[in-house]
Amino acid sequence: MAQIIPLAEGTFTVDRSKKFIPFDPQHDRLQDRPKGSLLIEIQPFLVIVGSHYILLDTGLNLSNNQELLLYHILKEKGIDPSQITHVLLSHLHKDHAGGICSRHPDGSYKLNFPQAIYYVHEDELKYALSHAQQNEGETGGDMASSYAAEEFELLFQSDQVVMLHDEGHIDTHIRYQLSGGHCPYHVVFWIQDQDEIIFYGGDVAPQYLQMKTRYMAKYDYDGRKSMELRQQYAEQGIREGWTFLFYHDVQRPVMKLI
Repeated sequence: MAQIIPLAEGTFTVDRSKKFIPFDPQHDRLQDRPKGSLLIEIQPFLVIVGSHYILLDTGLNLSNNQELLLYHILKEKGIDPSQITHVLLSHLHKDHAGGICSRHPDGSYKLNFPQAIYYVHEDELKYALSHAQQNEGETGGDMASSYAAEEFELLFQSDQVVMLHDEGHIDTHIRYQLSGGHCPYHVVFWIQDQDEIIFYGGDVAPQYLQMKTRYMAKYDYDGRKSMELRQQYAEQGIREGWTFLFYHDVQRPVMKLI
């Protein structure tokens, strides 16, 4: 069977500035943060299927004692970062794609997983780069943007990147489909190993409780579509026994719905 390893980076608050500020639920108070701040948990996943080490989104670009936090978490789980073979990107908002690459002392950017192939929807990459550059021109920086341009330019240039389209198979284990909803070119993934189906819905299906209720989120590009997709995925997942991975749910990261 596939091995599923949650890689929780922590809890953060984020407001209109799009800055992610660490939040300790034991000591911090949400009311002390700027008005309108949202509480967000960040949790990429590693799924191991045979010789495939599949990273689902890359978290924030955080450090731990001069080391990329995601590296540190992987090593704590007994995984060397060089073992990662696939990086699947649901979309390119910075809380999901910040760990794509890092800036080195000489000013250059390099991919954080040099042995892996990165998979991203071609139109999402174009959309993200366009919006990051537009925001940079309008505000003098990416403070109010969900996208950071330097990572995406590197993806366009690298021969380690495979562009996804509306739907298809990456190999015999991995299937993907354009979902839209949260952002125009958001992608969801299914990983299958024997009779087990693992579903990763990114920000269309980010938390367990969101799969149990019907509501439209203001932060979605198309809130109604996301709501309908959550219901569709929940119903199909129950029928077919999917294992759901919830990126923004540290308390219930891996669940079967009933």
